[in-house]
Amino acid sequence: MTATLIIAIVTIAWCLLSRRLSQTVVTAPMVFILLGYALAEGGGRDAEVIHVLHAVAELALVVLLFLDAAQTDLRKLRSHRQWPVRMLLVGLPLAVALGTGMVALLAPNWPLATAALAAAILAPTDAALGQAVISNPQVPARQRQALTVESGLNDGLALPLVLMLASLAAGTGSGEGGYWLRFAAAQVILGPAAGIAVGWAGARLMNLAVARGTSSEAFEGIATLALAGAAYVLADLLGGNGFIAAFAGGLAFGHVVTRRSGFVYHFAEGDGQILAWSAFLLIGLGLMPDAVRALDGRMLAIILLSLFVIRPAAIWLSLAGTDADGPTRLFFGWFGPRGLATALFALLVVPDIDPVEAEPILHLAVNAVWISAMLHGITAAPLSRRFARRQA
Repeated sequence: MTATLIIAIVTIAWCLLSRRLSQTVVTAPMVFILLGYALAEGGGRDAEVIHVLHAVAELALVVLLFLDAAQTDLRKLRSHRQWPVRMLLVGLPLAVALGTGMVALLAPNWPLATAALAAAILAPTDAALGQAVISNPQVPARQRQALTVESGLNDGLALPLVLMLASLAAGTGSGEGGYWLRFAAAQVILGPAAGIAVGWAGARLMNLAVARGTSSEAFEGIATLALAGAAYVLADLLGGNGFIAAFAGGLAFGHVVTRRSGFVYHFAEGDGQILAWSAFLLIGLGLMPDAVRALDGRMLAIILLSLFVIRPAAIWLSLAGTDADGPTRLFFGWFGPRGLATALFALLVVPDIDPVEAEPILHLAVNAVWISAMLHGITAAPLSRRFARRQA
């Protein structure tokens, strides 16, 4: 009960000071992941936390993906799609390939499939940790939109690869190339199809309800959250990727719905932030203590190289030949924080691989999340302001 009271007090304090804190180097993910860690070290840890974490983190990621996409201008995205397409189709595979070589070099005792699995888990970026940059109006709209699309889709694109590499690392994936190709195709085709269908239908129904005066904004916010969940579940039932479905559904919803701003999005986004804060709190409470104790020089080197070298190099190369200038490439390369997707993917695959390698991979993922939360949180506001001034 004491821990619950502390969490409530910190949440109230953050909400009351949020506008002022948003101009500092302190972010909500930093506060709540450290709060969870402090409570765990103080004796507030519960073994059931990990089971709750998986559901909360997954739900938070789905809601945030849907809402970020819903507030993206699809018409502008169509005319400026080159940057996010390059980062997703060239930058993401490059990050996994370069990361595999880096992990194999620093952890030569790991099988190549395990090194590739670690690199794939570290490759996706996080919509929740990127909020400080994506929602900053000082950053030019095209850059914010490109980061939104990349962070919204790269975890869904990475998931089939993560599952395939986990199967190879577990020794159950030999001779299944045809299966994995079919699986990946279903993920990236059926996922967007399900999401677009749900988002389009939901927006048309909401437009009809608004026109006839049968709904109120408060309940439209709840319906928006339900649409995000429906897109995810329908995609999963069809064999598609739920994360891609949530983002695609949000794009379709935001493009069709007439009530595009105001209370509806603020209501739904508030609930999404609560879920994200809860997920980071649970990561700190349930996973961070063991991960911090397992952090050694080699693991720290892998994480820092992934953040400072691997992603920036992959993004820089992926944008070669485009109209992205040097500062924009560096900005995109740095602001790719690792967060809920990295933790979720690790939790998803570690039960199926060799326990000798599973525990280090889980610790690697969790340490990457909290280190990224600190580094990207501290740099989000000042670097965004500096980048905005330079672009202006």
